[in-house]
Amino acid sequence: MASQIITLVGVLLGAVTSFAATTLVERARFRQALATRWDERKLDTYVEYVTSVKEAARAARQALDARDRGEDPTGALTEMEAAESRRSVLFENLVLLADEAAVQTAATVNERLWALLRCARDPADVPAAHRTELGPGVVDALNGLHQRARTDLAIGSSS
Repeated sequence: MASQIITLVGVLLGAVTSFAATTLVERARFRQALATRWDERKLDTYVEYVTSVKEAARAARQALDARDRGEDPTGALTEMEAAESRRSVLFENLVLLADEAAVQTAATVNERLWALLRCARDPADVPAAHRTELGPGVVDALNGLHQRARTDLAIGSSS
């Protein structure tokens, strides 16, 4: 009788241990899948946001170039405004998904882009010497955002 009880306790202990181990492994797998899903979404948001910033900046430079050549900048300005509208929506997604440092860096990107867009809308408001600094300012801010995004997504880390 005692040996049967010991056997039964051993079987129960084995079942409980197996259940606990399986539960822990499944929870870890679920957490990893969830983290991966959000990282994929975050990466997509970063890529879309940066793309819209680059599209708006490119269109702004095209509008400025058209004005310098004495051409009508309307088409480029329309494209610029569409890209800016898209960037605005994507920034809200970025605020929801990215870490605080990346959001602050993206806000700097926004400010530098807006300066370029203001210049494209009305170049008379911006001194000619300052106009040449606007494009590189956006690029520098984007480079900073790329670095923050890599950190946020743990790209290139040894973890």
